[in-house]
Amino acid sequence: MLISPAYAQAAGGAGGGIEAFLPLILIFIVFYFLMIRPQQKRAKEHKAMLEAVRRGDNIVTNGGILGKVTKVENDTELSVEIAKDIVVKVRRDMIAHVTSKTEPAKGEDADKGEEKTEQAGGLKKLFGGKKD
Repeated sequence: MLISPAYAQAAGGAGGGIEAFLPLILIFIVFYFLMIRPQQKRAKEHKAMLEAVRRGDNIVTNGGILGKVTKVENDTELSVEIAKDIVVKVRRDMIAHVTSKTEPAKGEDADKGEEKTEQAGGLKKLFGGKKD
């Protein structure tokens, strides 16, 4: 007696094919626009940044090492000065950011002059000196 009504309640038609997948399709579309597309944009910007690295740029590697590019060896390697007279080779794809873009250095004297000017300017700002 109770079995017949139970079968009658459980018997239902199979849901439509596309309506069952519609929520999954909508979730995938939202996922694409919120996660995949922005990641592709960031990857494209990072690739452009890596291609634009040149001598004289200050960089940060993925390992957190700060340095200045002294020589572009080839398409995949750079020589980076991490301290005075300490130069290491770094793979181009291991650069996390370029902290300051500069024109290629003409010589060490020009670099030293720029550093002195930057230090003097920083001290003037710190101690409230007059601007030039």
